[in-house]
Amino acid sequence: MSIGPIAWAIPELKDEFEAATGATLTVVQVPFSEHFDNFYSDVLNGAGKYDASIAGAWWLGELVAGDYILAYDKYYNDPRFPKWDLDEVLPGPRSLLFYGGKKYMVANDHDGQVMYYRRDLLEDPRHQAAFKQKFGYALAVPKTWEQFRDVAEYFNGRDLNGDSVSDSGLTMFLKPGAQGLFHFMLLSAPFVIGPNNPKLYWFDPKTMKPLIDGPGHVRALELLVELVRFGPREMLTWDHGQSWDYFLEGRAALTFTWGDLGALAQQEGSKVKGKLGAAPIPGTHGYYNIAQRKWVKTGQPNLVGNTTGGSWAGVISKYSKAPEAAYYLLALMASKDKSQVYAARGWDGIDPGRRFHFLPPDGSGKLDTYLKAGWDEADIRDYLRAYSDNFGNPLQLPYLRIPGAYSYWQALDVHLAEAESGQLSPEAALKAAAVDFEEITLRLGRERQRRAYRASLGL
Repeated sequence: MSIGPIAWAIPELKDEFEAATGATLTVVQVPFSEHFDNFYSDVLNGAGKYDASIAGAWWLGELVAGDYILAYDKYYNDPRFPKWDLDEVLPGPRSLLFYGGKKYMVANDHDGQVMYYRRDLLEDPRHQAAFKQKFGYALAVPKTWEQFRDVAEYFNGRDLNGDSVSDSGLTMFLKPGAQGLFHFMLLSAPFVIGPNNPKLYWFDPKTMKPLIDGPGHVRALELLVELVRFGPREMLTWDHGQSWDYFLEGRAALTFTWGDLGALAQQEGSKVKGKLGAAPIPGTHGYYNIAQRKWVKTGQPNLVGNTTGGSWAGVISKYSKAPEAAYYLLALMASKDKSQVYAARGWDGIDPGRRFHFLPPDGSGKLDTYLKAGWDEADIRDYLRAYSDNFGNPLQLPYLRIPGAYSYWQALDVHLAEAESGQLSPEAALKAAAVDFEEITLRLGRERQRRAYRASLGL
């Protein structure tokens, strides 16, 4: 598994696992950049060095297509193993645990991104009056990207943490190779995905023609480039940790990222604890229907949920010498008692996504679980409500789970950076990405990719 917070939960289980199974647990950690290659090389060569791995959801295209991992369907209801409930996982993240109708990933982390905002700033009467005078409508939690843009512009250049230094309207992490492309995915989703177009985002599943340069994607990238003006210029070279630190120092009014930030905001040193609002990713009042080749207006904001990120969860190698012991470990980590602890403490990188993580009426969780873990009550209520709404949204950004997924993403990442820095226009950047997508598809085999893509979408 990768070195970092997501790996910390497994060594904690060592004694309990070994006592229950009689097996010996050896945990191997590698840098994030080597994680996939390390495991993939092992299964590709049939070496069986690793029984299991904590995998990113985008790995499944390669791993299932190559028949390199085991489905755990036969173990799931077997009373010999720790019990965990698939039905507790909300619809968005639950879909990532299956591939081609079989169960492959054992629930663990539930990644997705939401919008974070400074509750204290948006509720300040002075800002409310000044914002309304400038923009002609009331300052509130942004529900559309247009509103998000206005709020970011308003707060940009103001002192937001009382240190007499100008701060920023927003912060993002846009360094190439540092997962900044996820910002574009989330921002573009409601410009492309809608009630009459729930799945056409990456490719045409009939032909594997890239769709990434469509009008909705282009309009979204134009907005993203505009938003860069309202954040620190340095964020073009920032990874997510640097962007999070900037927000935690109270230096930005808005951001959108994973659940980790909400938990980190509760830790010692945070200047935003008790001030942290969270809400679903903003929407649009229209989207480009790719199938109909026209823009469709929506009365209410068009909101699209997401499972963007790794959603790091366990998979079992086909070459494992002890597949039952491997499943026992992964199921133990997935059990309710363990998962509640992980989601509440937050710093382990394991984010909420199951009904028992959420408070009534959204779920069966208890407020005290979070208060004892050090959360501010208003912060945790906002945070959990945002994630419940996000994962429960029937419209979800399609997750790319096909062979070469990371290659497609790397190509997109490079060209997004060219647009964000002003080297290419948004339209030219996405056309270049589409050309790269087509080259990758041809290299891997169009028909093979088409079959994998349709299977990943459940078609």
